[in-house]
Amino acid sequence: MYQQDLIKVLKDYVKPKVLARNNRYKKWEYGYNEEHDFVVISKTGEIGEVYEIQNLKIALPKPQNIYKRSNKKEDQYWEIFELNKDLQRIKTIFNWKEYPIEFKEKWFEYIDEEFKRREEGFWFYNNGKPTYITGTHYMYLQWSKIDVGKPDFRESNRLFYIFWEACKADDRCYGMCYLKNRRSGFSFMASGEVVNLATISSDSRYGILSKTGPDAKKMFTDKVVPISVNYPFFFKPIQDGMDRPKTELAYRVPASKLTRRKIEQGSDEADLQGLDTTIDWKNTGDNSYDGEKLKLLVHDESGKWERPNNILNNWRVTKTTLRLGSRIVGKCMMGSTSNALEKGGDNFKNLYYESDVTKRNRNGQTSSGLYSLFIPMEWNYEGYIDTYGIPVFETPTKKTFGPDGYEIKIGVIDYWDNEVEGLKNDQDSLNEFYRQFPRTEKHAFRDETKQSLFNLTKIYEQIDYNEEIKMSGIVTKGSFQWRNGVKDTTVEFMPNNNGRFKISWIPDVNMQNRILVKNGVKFPGNEHVGAFGCDSYDISGTVDRLGSNGALHGVTKFSMENAPPNRVFLEYVARPQTAEVFFEDVLMALVFYGMPILCENNKPRLLYYLKRRGYRGYSMNRPDKVWNKLSVTEKEIGGIPNSSEDIKQAHAAAIESYIENYIGQKGDSYGDMYFQRTLEDWAKFDINNRTRFDASISSGLALMACNKNLYKPTQERTIKSIDLGIKRYNNKGIRSQII
Repeated sequence: MYQQDLIKVLKDYVKPKVLARNNRYKKWEYGYNEEHDFVVISKTGEIGEVYEIQNLKIALPKPQNIYKRSNKKEDQYWEIFELNKDLQRIKTIFNWKEYPIEFKEKWFEYIDEEFKRREEGFWFYNNGKPTYITGTHYMYLQWSKIDVGKPDFRESNRLFYIFWEACKADDRCYGMCYLKNRRSGFSFMASGEVVNLATISSDSRYGILSKTGPDAKKMFTDKVVPISVNYPFFFKPIQDGMDRPKTELAYRVPASKLTRRKIEQGSDEADLQGLDTTIDWKNTGDNSYDGEKLKLLVHDESGKWERPNNILNNWRVTKTTLRLGSRIVGKCMMGSTSNALEKGGDNFKNLYYESDVTKRNRNGQTSSGLYSLFIPMEWNYEGYIDTYGIPVFETPTKKTFGPDGYEIKIGVIDYWDNEVEGLKNDQDSLNEFYRQFPRTEKHAFRDETKQSLFNLTKIYEQIDYNEEIKMSGIVTKGSFQWRNGVKDTTVEFMPNNNGRFKISWIPDVNMQNRILVKNGVKFPGNEHVGAFGCDSYDISGTVDRLGSNGALHGVTKFSMENAPPNRVFLEYVARPQTAEVFFEDVLMALVFYGMPILCENNKPRLLYYLKRRGYRGYSMNRPDKVWNKLSVTEKEIGGIPNSSEDIKQAHAAAIESYIENYIGQKGDSYGDMYFQRTLEDWAKFDINNRTRFDASISSGLALMACNKNLYKPTQERTIKSIDLGIKRYNNKGIRSQII
């Protein structure tokens, strides 16, 4: 069964006594709560459940006044509340003034309740379960007009709006960076939020950007304006200019002023002047909205900004429009699918990962200032959401219907799998499908195949298989250490979630720490089982802290030992605080597995470290030269140069051959290469710019080490003439002569 892991409900996150006491006195304040490290989105002073959505902890309001459509559980679902026909006729506050007080008295309570729902949110029973939606979500469902009429309730949108409310409440946050699938409704939801906020704000400005200027204009005219026009009169401010403008919506007075008191008493036109709030759009460019002060910036299709436009550059500029000094006064609502990386997707990818809420600076902010959110396609795919707004993940065993009344006969995951299966022979089309309808973040940023040196079909088959099986119990993170802390004795492996090593195979105890000593020199005892490859570094730190990682990979070969043949069994890609820590990590792995290492000798500190510690026998010599052809340094420390074109080609060929033979689907089974980072590194590998691909360099050297016999130099043979004692004669003329 499909595991729903988009949201976690944190049970007893707050001690029950503390929760009850603070609820009694309504002490929970809207915003970030440092003591409990969560964001309170309740505006009542009381909280209930605590959600965790993409590592952000959010405290919801305490349930109250839960609306029940029916007493029957199966008949409980979201349904809009139709506006009374008498109120439908009223278009503006000035029309309202003309009605008698007796008529108005009937609707004061209703109008008050709508304002309350807008502010605090709304509770309703959904298939027997109390369900909370934010005020913004309520305004979207109840009062926003979209292309198909009224939006459907979806659980994915509910979680989206809860996350967005937390972004608004958190004073450390500039907004959200939402990675989505196509047709998820983001453009309409963002348009609804623009109108919702603009109509209750005074002296504020709201902006819209998209992948192109015409796209931003289309969003404004086709989505923002219709939503504004169709608001009921008590939410609709006085508008300046045309009813359906092309460039700017200008409100003269915010709807929040139209409280019961205002509506009851009426207002003079003079009181409604001078409160200026606008919504507009800009052409796409790095400096769009530069110098402005915005309350909300909507970034639509931000993953599709093609060069020379750059979403990263634009965000660095527009970020300043949302703050006064260090105080954040506006928010950004950013959402998009991703283009191929070479077509602007790489910038959006960087921005998305810079918005990880688990990685904050000392000010408590992410690198971008935004909070990232990804909702997999199976949560939000049209046609596969039931009456209650819940995704139909698995193929139903009983009749299931969507909100439109159509029967859902297949689960969304089965549908997605069928689409993928049909595209497997067209890798570029498959990758485009993944980007449009991603089930993982890696799907969303899947690149085109044109630039790849290796067989991407096989690589991505393996990646997808690994993600499907989740590799629980297959890959273990951990650390190596010397027993009792005594170096050069016995190495042990300790599972540890914070460890730098990832391993998929551990040798039997009798194979561990197997060392051969020849003439006082230590040699690995399992050289016949496998070997390591390493991409090292010499300098502990760099000025920009962006130095390349050290990488180590272990690969087995066929042997008579109890070891899986031709398997990449270890991955290490990290940059510890000092180079010496990295060197010691490498040494301990070599000793534990009893295998030699092939390392590039252009960064020789690791090789000198091994020699100094007495492990020169573990460092392999370059396999393409005989001993007497090695340089003095190569004889001293071993290793292989990275400058030779022949070596580069052999290195790439080793990876290519391994991918063809052992990666991806093979009949009814798949390869046993479980290290996603390395697979992704292979997918992007550029032989002309190898320095960025630590994992590829390391794994390729390990594969070369396991197949060193392929690279043995061919020795020149001298053929000597042999006298067989048989004479040859020249028979021209009358007498034969010996030649």
